[in-house]
Amino acid sequence: MTLKGIRAILNRILTSIRVNKTIGICDDQAMSKEPPKLIEIEHDDYHASHVGLTAEGFQFFLTNPFVPASGGSAGREFVALYLFDGKGSLLEARIADLGTRAELDEDYAKNVFEQRLAELGSVDYCRVKIQPFQLERFGTTFGLILRPPMEDFDYWTAEVHPGNVMAFHEPWDSGDYDT
Repeated sequence: MTLKGIRAILNRILTSIRVNKTIGICDDQAMSKEPPKLIEIEHDDYHASHVGLTAEGFQFFLTNPFVPASGGSAGREFVALYLFDGKGSLLEARIADLGTRAELDEDYAKNVFEQRLAELGSVDYCRVKIQPFQLERFGTTFGLILRPPMEDFDYWTAEVHPGNVMAFHEPWDSGDYDT
């Protein structure tokens, strides 16, 4: 587990303790039963290295989602640029299919990523606040997808797909994610 993952777990525990002391309820009632309306993503040097604001004030998230190779499937690699308005609503998704994982042309993939970044113009890398979203392209589901609790003691999560390389949970404004 990464340091960021450990910090996210500690934040969740501390938030639960603070809520419990404030309103006097037990742990299984501390987590929200409602899905989040906004999820914050803190800019970092890992999976959130390309999040921020454009000069025009749009929020963006540029990432490399993938479908893992498994069970006879060759998997696929993508470059995805998501643009959001100031309230976090998805405005546009520019997704490039880079081909199978086994035959990925690294130079081509890098060029497509840099092209998408250049399309944004001047950017400020910073925290973004976006709404969960889901869309289909190339027969694959993309987005920041909500996952409801599986059990009474479970909690909501939001996962970046395909690939599920980032998973968010309460507190939704922490900016932290698990990998």
